[in-house]
Amino acid sequence: MRLQEGRIYGIVGDNGSGKTVLLKLICGFMKPDSGTVTVNGKVIGKDSDFPENTGIIIEAPGFLPNYSGMKNLEYLASIRGKIGKEQIESAMKTVGLDPSSKLRVGKYSLGMKQRLGIAQAIMEDQQLLILDEPMNALDKDAVEEMRKLFLSFKASGKTMLIVSHNEGDISTLCDEVYEFDGARIKRRENV
Repeated sequence: MRLQEGRIYGIVGDNGSGKTVLLKLICGFMKPDSGTVTVNGKVIGKDSDFPENTGIIIEAPGFLPNYSGMKNLEYLASIRGKIGKEQIESAMKTVGLDPSSKLRVGKYSLGMKQRLGIAQAIMEDQQLLILDEPMNALDKDAVEEMRKLFLSFKASGKTMLIVSHNEGDISTLCDEVYEFDGARIKRRENV
């Protein structure tokens, strides 16, 4: 599987088909039993422990429930020290969240938590976005907003790898869709 810059790739398959495992391999959270994972010319686990210039949301985003969305993202940003408050606020606004809200994440709806996870993935303006089930828990209008947002990322040259159990969520969005079955690519389709 080779990803080209400025394209959107989809991965679909039933639960347990290996979709999330693939993302964990790409991100260096797991090591492959055989073969290698190379991102931007670097072998993950050998040349680099984590792919550079990559924004990631895998599975359900976990945040500190007693802090606001803004405070959570400020904390995460402070770990890497690459961005400031303005970029965090911009990312939150981009996904439809109010950075000035004092509402604790523990009181967020599932859809709001999902939006916050996407804000986390995009806040450092990464070139590769790896998103596991980004449409999960979003209503119809929010799904359409995310589609438009993802297409704007593509137009700006970003590469996206989106996993979904629902091919309908992503098939009209992606340049290529890979279907996984038993941890193997069963089908590849240019859309």
